[in-house]
Amino acid sequence: MRFGRQAVAIEEATRRLMQHVRVLPPETVELDQADGRVLAADLEASGSLPPFDRSAMDGYAVRAKDTLGASPKKPLALRVVGAVMAGEVPSFRLLKGEAARIMTGAMIPEGADAVILFEQTGNPGADTEAVAVKKQLAAGENIIRQGEEAAAHEIVLKAGEIVNAGAKAVLSTFGYTRIPVTRQPRIGIMPTGDELVAPQQELTPGKIRDCNTAMLAQLVRESGGIPVVFPPVSDDDHNAAASIEERIRQVDLLVTTGGVSVGDLDVIASFVDRTDVALLFNRVAMRPGSPTTAARIADKLLCALSGNPGACFTGFQLFVKPLIRQMLGELHPEVQELEGVLVGDVKRPCPYPRYLRGKMVLKQAVLHVIPDRLEKLAPLRSLKESNCLIVIPPGGAGASEGELVKVVQIAPFPL
Repeated sequence: MRFGRQAVAIEEATRRLMQHVRVLPPETVELDQADGRVLAADLEASGSLPPFDRSAMDGYAVRAKDTLGASPKKPLALRVVGAVMAGEVPSFRLLKGEAARIMTGAMIPEGADAVILFEQTGNPGADTEAVAVKKQLAAGENIIRQGEEAAAHEIVLKAGEIVNAGAKAVLSTFGYTRIPVTRQPRIGIMPTGDELVAPQQELTPGKIRDCNTAMLAQLVRESGGIPVVFPPVSDDDHNAAASIEERIRQVDLLVTTGGVSVGDLDVIASFVDRTDVALLFNRVAMRPGSPTTAARIADKLLCALSGNPGACFTGFQLFVKPLIRQMLGELHPEVQELEGVLVGDVKRPCPYPRYLRGKMVLKQAVLHVIPDRLEKLAPLRSLKESNCLIVIPPGGAGASEGELVKVVQIAPFPL
């Protein structure tokens, strides 16, 4: 099937891949080792948050009904009977006409049901025997009630969420030190092609240094996987099939680069023609990277990307990254599309949708997208600057400046 390939839409190609991927089993890691990992289970609040009624402000704990009628012109005097610092348990109860100095986060003493800010008293911050209250308060004002943020046993983190700094704060608050996370997928990376030499080697005529392997390894790490780099397979390797079979058994997903087109020595194209290989697709209706190929070997997936670095980069973002996210059990593994305003015309005709690398920028709170103007050359240097893929519709018209186009975000962008 090297020639006469039937192109499938990118959505169909993605569906065919994703239906063969399952979430990997869980493992437990220490809290300080959980950075960026994906939770494998829902986690409950081990107790109420906050665990007691506490002050939201520095001020005085009071009884709200004792402030009835208070105003800046008619302040009411309350007797100060104590003070409560954060971390202390009050040893007294407020009675009628009494107040207590209280700090942010401190436990509300029994009898009190409101907190007045220091700034709303006649002697802000002064340690005196009486305080002049200049505002009428409602019950509960400036108090955070026990369980107001989370009740005991309420789910506070869901399976599929990524452990970021905020999640770590939640985990620590509820005493979680060993965290159930999904095992990181091992992603094999196998370049092909006689033209490749290692980055540390000197170039000889007709050779190029392999840049795809290092790029893919970094992309795998950024996506949450563990890269497993294999030696390259040469174009005339008669044992290529055996090498692929051996290597795919060692990983959860094997990603290859090069060898997917219709050339005489394209080893991947030859491999997927075998009867014991379940071909999922060998052409996708997209540019660049239309020869992108996927197959199933026993219970493992092979995703074969173009050898062109730009097309390889694009293929990873559209196909491999969602697969890794699916293996990790992320809540939304699929590619997420936005809409942005195109900067400049893109008039080059193409029968397939084009995924142009570019930059997203915000202008007056509107998302604008700037395509890479050297796209024809498939430039390497702009790879590091790309934070999106701009989708140009198929056909001869292309897209015009100011037109609203679909955008796939692939990296954060400056605000």
